[in-house]
Amino acid sequence: MLLQAHTSGLVVFLLAAFLPGLRLQRDGSSNGPVLNPEAQFYRPVLQQSETIPTPGSYVLRDFVGRTCIKATMGAEFIVMENKTSWYFNLDPSRVRLSGKCSKEEALLSLMLPDNSTSLEFTFRKDKDYFYVTKLAARLLPLPVCKGCPNKMYSGFLSHKMLFRTADDQSFKCTSESLLSVSSELRIKLVPLQMQAFGVPNGQFGKEDECWADFNRRAVPIIIGSTALGLMLSIVLSFLIIRDRHRPGYERL
Repeated sequence: MLLQAHTSGLVVFLLAAFLPGLRLQRDGSSNGPVLNPEAQFYRPVLQQSETIPTPGSYVLRDFVGRTCIKATMGAEFIVMENKTSWYFNLDPSRVRLSGKCSKEEALLSLMLPDNSTSLEFTFRKDKDYFYVTKLAARLLPLPVCKGCPNKMYSGFLSHKMLFRTADDQSFKCTSESLLSVSSELRIKLVPLQMQAFGVPNGQFGKEDECWADFNRRAVPIIIGSTALGLMLSIVLSFLIIRDRHRPGYERL
């Protein structure tokens, strides 16, 4: 019996020492090894409050090592469940990058561990322009409440012309790009800059500004110019009226 106990203890020690993900439980409740929580499957955790996503830089190269897609973005998944919004930000440090490149189509896939989360961009080249023709997203988070069932949220946009930009240029948008891929899932990209089908020297080309950024920059200028023009019109009208009512000289 003593020899058997020593043998069992030695086996447990060797398992804990040489098998990653196993540890000895020290609280006395069990003498056997248990799984380390870090070795469990990765699952996103939804949050009730929204925060700005951390931007990540993603570069995909073709079979000869040339950069065919370069993208910088912060990505947020917005889930609608029971009329309540829940949020999850993509962590760039956990992203596994994959994809493919060809002359007329390219794919950029961002995936988290255990396929729990994915975000895919399908690029299309059309003459002198490129654009995203399909956006697909999938999210398998932990349940939002105790007793709530496991649920996957997924959706896609296809046959679109998103972020259309001329060749050798990059699409850039510092404003929010909010895309609804299903009734329960939306994707927010902020900030965003991307270029496909050739990125010379791995650097973004001339920036093609999105309409939201243009309007945010141009509207204050237009309003200011309009206000200035109105003020000048009022001043000129006042001067003209004053000159007309100025008394003249009377003849003797």
